[in-house]
Amino acid sequence: MMIFVRLFFEFFKAGLFAIGGGMATLPFLYNISDKTGWFTYGQLADMVAISESTPGPMGVNMATYVGFTTAGPAGAVIATLGLITPSIIVILIIAGFLKAFKTNKYVQNAFYGLRPASTGLIAAAGLSVLSLVLLHKDAFAASGKITDLISIRSIVLLAVLYYFTAVCKKTKGLHPVAFIAASAVIGVVLRFGGV
Repeated sequence: MMIFVRLFFEFFKAGLFAIGGGMATLPFLYNISDKTGWFTYGQLADMVAISESTPGPMGVNMATYVGFTTAGPAGAVIATLGLITPSIIVILIIAGFLKAFKTNKYVQNAFYGLRPASTGLIAAAGLSVLSLVLLHKDAFAASGKITDLISIRSIVLLAVLYYFTAVCKKTKGLHPVAFIAASAVIGVVLRFGGV
């Protein structure tokens, strides 16, 4: 029973304080990983990749996955409810007051002020994932060789994806789903992954 309470509480905190979408939940997920050991950073990188390529909000997908792997189907429901409950509460409160305060300059300034905080959380999450994918700190610490620090395969894949998404005129107009699918196939075939 305590595992369900803890799942709800940990994801409730993430849902309450992660402003800016799924990527903004990553710092909270790193914290959950450190505190609970429910998943590794490598598994978190895999969750990000899978959540980004599957339908639905990324944060909800990750909460559902962690809940399921930690405590089965009931855990998946509890973690997901924990993540979305703060949003539901806040929306209900805001909806009640919005009509009266939507033209208030202080309210508008508060929402405007949240933009940099949200941008900072998303940027920090993106840099963390990039570092996790491109750098192998554990291998470097074990061997001391600079060649073990950098993932050449990941850098090559990043360069190839950049070329096809931003440089090559024939492919840069393709729908993002095509690149997500191609990346998933490459990841499976060449055994990319954080675990």
